[in-house]
Amino acid sequence: MLKKLLALILTLLVIQGAVTQAAPVQKKDKSMTRTEICNENMQKLFGSGMATSGDDVEMMQILQKYIFGEVFTVGDLDIKTRELITVVCLTTMQTLPQLKAHINGALNAGNSPLEVREAIYQCAPFIGFPKTLNALGVLNEVFKERNIQTPLESAITVSENERYQKGREIQEKLYGDEIKQAMKGLPQNLGDEAARFLTEVCFGDFYTRKGLDLKTRELLSLAILVTKDDDITLKSHIKGSIKAGNSPETVAAAIIQCMPYTGTPNALHALKYLKEELK
Repeated sequence: MLKKLLALILTLLVIQGAVTQAAPVQKKDKSMTRTEICNENMQKLFGSGMATSGDDVEMMQILQKYIFGEVFTVGDLDIKTRELITVVCLTTMQTLPQLKAHINGALNAGNSPLEVREAIYQCAPFIGFPKTLNALGVLNEVFKERNIQTPLESAITVSENERYQKGREIQEKLYGDEIKQAMKGLPQNLGDEAARFLTEVCFGDFYTRKGLDLKTRELLSLAILVTKDDDITLKSHIKGSIKAGNSPETVAAAIIQCMPYTGTPNALHALKYLKEELK
């Protein structure tokens, strides 16, 4: 009995240590400057602190202190989610050198290879397959450098003949039949085909996969749309993200997390829509 108790205590200490190691500086500590917060977060993600030399060291210090010393302290997002949001932003923008750095950062933050892969897979219905494949090329390059064996485990959870039904269950929970209604009236009922593809592919092929829960997938989808500044779809996914279980505060923090990468206008645009949704 004593051995079992000691083993349990040891296990809890290991888990607690892992959580502590992964946790970012979430709130601005009055005893820490933003430079100190930046250095602490960058050490966790990249193994080095803020830039101190280089051709454009001033620009690097501005962006690093802003992102890792300030944006990282806003809201209730953990460091794992922040890095997944960054990965999908950079995938959407196709800024592949920065994407490579943040794929490493996402893994260093405690995300599993499967979670990072699924974050990139989640981009496909929103940005198209060619851009997603470009990002997967970078991901697999990182995996090779880190000696992570590929292909990873399968994340498929539905059979071929379940795609529509399982996808529709998720879609209706979050969005009802708004897309089907919007596509009505196109020639030869082709709108029905487009709506079916959305249900089967976006929700049936991707949202049903293992590795990320529905809340996280919706939050990442929202980040993709903030990056694209897609008015109509963005409004729907702000609602859908909240319906999936994300609090308005979490949605706001996720939008702000996108701001340094997308530029201020896109993020403020999305925050305006969130504000309208909460009225």
